[in-house]
Amino acid sequence: MVMGIKKDWTGNTNSVFKTLSATSHTTEERETNDFYATEPLAISLLLEMEKFNHNIWEPAAGDGSLSKVLEQNGYIVKSTDLIDRGYCISGVDFLQQTEKFDGDIITNPPYSLAKEFVEHALNIISDGNKVAMFLKMQFMETKGRKDLFLNNPPKVVYVSSSRLICAKNGDFEAARKVGSAVAYCWFVWEKGFYGDTIIKWFN
Repeated sequence: MVMGIKKDWTGNTNSVFKTLSATSHTTEERETNDFYATEPLAISLLLEMEKFNHNIWEPAAGDGSLSKVLEQNGYIVKSTDLIDRGYCISGVDFLQQTEKFDGDIITNPPYSLAKEFVEHALNIISDGNKVAMFLKMQFMETKGRKDLFLNNPPKVVYVSSSRLICAKNGDFEAARKVGSAVAYCWFVWEKGFYGDTIIKWFN
């Protein structure tokens, strides 16, 4: 035992998980269906950096945080979600949709299914169309996602230099009081692209 060191940590292992935004939160801490609404500023900034097809599918639309900004910018948006949150077409399991989509797909997917969302989105769009996903920077990690990046490298990864917020259950007021300890990125794939990924910083 090391003596003479003053303990100044008043948290516990639960606090560590909160700080790191780990996916092993208790059921009380994490929203049951992984609903963390994206700060609208995130999509506004993306639209300043990227041009998209006029047809957009937002397959995890939630309360419309992204879809509303896209519509305000003149895009035709197909907004769906598995869960009814009073905004879009609900009961739609994106991963079970097999019909080709003539446009681009933009969303903040449930993080536990992010890899599956990316792969499925790329599968149902045409060459030249784009998939943009708002994800934690740590999505670039792990051997489990290595094949995704080797076989389907993003064309651009936009790293947010300032912390953007994803609000549990869409409660942005509460989320802004707490702030964010998570670094987010926009990952942008263009189907058919196989070059080296460019990393840019914004915000």
